[in-house]
Amino acid sequence: MASLPAAITYAESQSLPRVTPRPAPLDLKEPGAILLLSCYELGHQPLNLAFPLAYLRRAGYRPVAVDAAVAPPDDAAIAAARLVAISVPMHTALRLGVELAARVRRRNPDALLCFYGLYAWLNAEYLLREWADFVIGGEYEAPLLALIQALERGDPGPVPGVSDRVHRAGPSLARIDFPEPDRSDLPPPRHYAHLVMDGRIVPAGYTETTRGCHHTCLHCPIVPLYRGRFFAIPRQVVLADIRRQVRQGARHITFGDPDFLNGPTHSLRICQALHEEFPEVTFDFTTRIEHILRHRELFPEFRRLGCVFVVSAVESVSDLVLEKIDKGHRKADIVEALRVLDEAGIAMRPSLLPFTPWTTLEDYLELLDFIEEQGLIEHVDPVHFSIRLLVPPGSALLDRPDAAEWIGPLDEASFTYTWTHPDPRVDRLQQQVATLVEQATREGWSSHTTFAAVRALACEAAGVAIPAEPPRRGHRPPPPRLTESWFC
Repeated sequence: MASLPAAITYAESQSLPRVTPRPAPLDLKEPGAILLLSCYELGHQPLNLAFPLAYLRRAGYRPVAVDAAVAPPDDAAIAAARLVAISVPMHTALRLGVELAARVRRRNPDALLCFYGLYAWLNAEYLLREWADFVIGGEYEAPLLALIQALERGDPGPVPGVSDRVHRAGPSLARIDFPEPDRSDLPPPRHYAHLVMDGRIVPAGYTETTRGCHHTCLHCPIVPLYRGRFFAIPRQVVLADIRRQVRQGARHITFGDPDFLNGPTHSLRICQALHEEFPEVTFDFTTRIEHILRHRELFPEFRRLGCVFVVSAVESVSDLVLEKIDKGHRKADIVEALRVLDEAGIAMRPSLLPFTPWTTLEDYLELLDFIEEQGLIEHVDPVHFSIRLLVPPGSALLDRPDAAEWIGPLDEASFTYTWTHPDPRVDRLQQQVATLVEQATREGWSSHTTFAAVRALACEAAGVAIPAEPPRRGHRPPPPRLTESWFC
């Protein structure tokens, strides 16, 4: 290196303009040069691998895709990769994804590392500082392809929709030209969640009819990215994806849209076409209480077409808590939604958010009473009794005027802001319930045994008498369920 002129001091040299060297072009069309990794997608075959696989292969690339939840990538695949892209659509996936990133860095330190998906963009600052070269959020396929093409050209960026260590990009919200998801390299449905119903167990497939969400619940991690927008996936693409999974052995389909009834006509037509082609295939979907009430006339038809249960984010029966997170329903609406589904012959599987900064011990006991009174003990996955509010970076809750009253510092490595309940008994109960349901799940306790044990902990925390164990069966029959619990 040539020495600096004597008239320029070292300190002065540090303030001189710097030119970022142009990166060397990469050959990314070789098989395995691009490695796509999934860590966790709720026990289903990862659609967040199948879509980018199809998108990149359509453009002439030959990526390798590995679902690490079924079989971790081998060292040879990691060593051969020049770009490793890790899918992180939820909190659990990101925690596992960082562990996988550490392995990639140890085995192949020269590989470029990209995180893509909902929780990538929310945690971009931390990921880019500690692990990632690139982060993509929102509709990620087009920015991922643009990044790959830029790396091939040796273009230093910025790439639209892609954040790197120099440039920050917002989430990509441009509608893409959806390809049929490519599941050819993924493990077949028998490796994933199964439907349990009427004494039989069948493999369950998974697809989506929309992305994003029309609604803006304050605690939802989708809101900071999509802000009330959603995109419909073309009907022919969804049906082709279902057809492929049925050929692979799926006999039940989970529609995993954040809310299946954001576009009710679109959803209904897909279900009608599914039933016409595969009348023996059942399905489930997720929708909000508000939509069950607004579209109540559709549910008998959904049942006729094969719907066996609906997941709905009940969250709480405290009207105060529901108001704080802007959930769009009240306790009375939950009761009415249950009636609508009962009359249609469809089970509800509630998802819960029982621990928030506003939840009291009395609220928690009221929630347990509600579950017993409504005959829902067997409808609730035990993990839901323990779920504590997560507040990721960018959460809409942070914009509320009262946020400063309860929010704590950001724990970047845990991907959430901390908070402490004003009643220490509530935080202590949450920890006890989390430990208990983990044990119950591991040891295979029945729903009623788990419920009674959770209630005993709650009554002890509140200093009230423990009621007698509830009856073994509520007024609803045991509902269909998936072998993998639903949570984020």
